[in-house]
Amino acid sequence: MLTFFESPLNVLHLSSKVLVAGLIMLLAGIYGAYLYNGHMPIALRVAMHALTILGPTLIKIGYVMRLLAQYRIRGLQMIPQTA
Repeated sequence: MLTFFESPLNVLHLSSKVLVAGLIMLLAGIYGAYLYNGHMPIALRVAMHALTILGPTLIKIGYVMRLLAQYRIRGLQMIPQTA
């Protein structure tokens, strides 16, 4: 598992998936917590409100992962190759 994170391209692809998952969670949470007017059990309503917190958290984590992966990719390109 740790070798997966050694490759910046793997981290870059994973960050894209984390960003999309965070966005979906945020949008579902906003719809369920604030826009849906039908009857909903209290536990589900609490879960929808929790998604409005967890979604942006995943977006931030995915964004930092993307920045770190891009930094590592750029750093690998600047290292001169010795034969």
